[in-house]
Amino acid sequence: MARTLSRKNLFDYGSGKVEPAVDARRANRRAERTEVLMSDPNSLDWATTRGEKWSAQLAGMEATLAPVDAPLLAALRLEVPCSIADVACGGGGTTLEILRRAPAGSIVHGYDISPALIGRARERVPAGVQHVGFEVADLATAVPKKPYQRLVSRFGVMFFHDPPAAFANLTRWLQPGGRFAFAVWGPPSDNPWMTTVREVVARAVEVPKPDPDAPGPFRYADADRMLALLEGAGFAGAEWADWNGLLPIGGGLRPAAAADFALAAFSSFGELLAAAGDGALDEARRELTNVFSRYESAGGVRLDARVHLVSGTRR
Repeated sequence: MARTLSRKNLFDYGSGKVEPAVDARRANRRAERTEVLMSDPNSLDWATTRGEKWSAQLAGMEATLAPVDAPLLAALRLEVPCSIADVACGGGGTTLEILRRAPAGSIVHGYDISPALIGRARERVPAGVQHVGFEVADLATAVPKKPYQRLVSRFGVMFFHDPPAAFANLTRWLQPGGRFAFAVWGPPSDNPWMTTVREVVARAVEVPKPDPDAPGPFRYADADRMLALLEGAGFAGAEWADWNGLLPIGGGLRPAAAADFALAAFSSFGELLAAAGDGALDEARRELTNVFSRYESAGGVRLDARVHLVSGTRR
């Protein structure tokens, strides 16, 4: 039976043709559905529908993002036994990787706003393994009983509704002098693993342009903007470095399977295509399979990514 720490222990230490009028009404309804489906994700979305969707695609998503773990944890500098909090830990893949890499005696806790993802994370803790636990919590507002010595997040800090307040609250989770490392996506133009899918979908249905100032994956494409937020919140010595590499889509799936995975897992593309009807999903699947075939290597589809690794300490 998987072993996790109790709620008390976790927080004591420290989620066809129609008439024109009918056609117009249908177009309006589709536009409304598009607006809802492609709206920028926020904490409530991740606590419910988006968290559940990520949980359903967990194995493929974590296999896609796994190459980022090593450079992220190198920036965290796990040189001596320490206490570590993983912000927006999702299904726990990075949290468990931290436990494997951290010196013996380290304690690692993962926090996420999604109950579905925390449930999956708890199931993955090997029997008999201690010093790791998972808890449903929104670290943008939650208060720890005791701060940690390290704070880490792999793509979990871009969705705060109020970034200045959220980052200020995160300083409460890190002890003075403690170190943090956050991974955020670089510019869309340097991340074809995502933009390639978006471009294919946009040829089948209308895809609204994302608001760069709203919660979303490319919110901190300009890393200097994030540095300013961190310095204002109470962190110190914030700096960033880039990781550039290939991401294996779905863990290195062949083109057709990778296309199915990407449309089901990335953003709300699959839902948007399904809502459009008229074969839009099948059309996008065929085209994306053709596009992915150009990026197949070592038995699977792999596309470039650029990640900002932002690190520093707390004053």
